[in-house]
Amino acid sequence: MSPGESWTATVSVRTADPDLATWVERALGPETSREVPRARTRLRRPSGDTVELEISARDAGAMRAALNTYLGWVDLSLATARVSGRTQGSGKLVP
Repeated sequence: MSPGESWTATVSVRTADPDLATWVERALGPETSREVPRARTRLRRPSGDTVELEISARDAGAMRAALNTYLGWVDLSLATARVSGRTQGSGKLVP
């Protein structure tokens, strides 16, 4: 991405269980390498129960598109975890 990047966002997904955070990280990993026009995303694991997406975009439209895309994948990952029983233990996802 060029030095003219002007939009950045960090999305933190905090779970009640480090195993669930691992599940989300593994689900999102391949998606962060996909091409989202005019945007770049980096996946981080700042703590055991948290996964972060750092999104950089060239403009507001690219940021909106990237956020919609990645938030949709986060939602899908968490919904899949619920259906598959990955939320056992505390049984909760932390909003």
